[in-house]
Amino acid sequence: MKQLYIKQKVFSIGEKFTVKNEREQDVYYVEGSFMQIPKTFSIMNAGGREVALITKKVFSLLPRFFVEVGGREVLTIQKELSFFKARYSIDSADIEVHGNWWDMDFQVLQRGTVVGEVSKEWFTWGDSYSVLVLNEELEAVIVAIVVAIDCVKSDHRAAASN
Repeated sequence: MKQLYIKQKVFSIGEKFTVKNEREQDVYYVEGSFMQIPKTFSIMNAGGREVALITKKVFSLLPRFFVEVGGREVLTIQKELSFFKARYSIDSADIEVHGNWWDMDFQVLQRGTVVGEVSKEWFTWGDSYSVLVLNEELEAVIVAIVVAIDCVKSDHRAAASN
């Protein structure tokens, strides 16, 4: 079991996050592309090696994000056609997200077993999330899910403000 904290850097060009452990040591760095098509987020470990990549599909009627970990696609986040409330689905062979993921309070399950828990930290400068990783083999996947959902929400906010 491992406790992580994901914090968005507020005053930076492009979207950036740091991921720290319970001793406040940097574990991962997340860097979003700036003025690049397609939009990507690279998740790197403390040694600077990329462990996951999130890519927004460019030519799609509805927004779609692909999440790759270790060079293979592990899940897709897709906006669903809805008239009243934004709805998104997460497609994966064996990973599910249960709970209120739009408010960033959810569990990550693999084959029905809880492998991670995510909750948004309120009253912070920039987006901050508390992540409890119960299966450390899926640590990078869980961090990628949090960053991808944050990206989906950010795109939704940007589209709503236009």
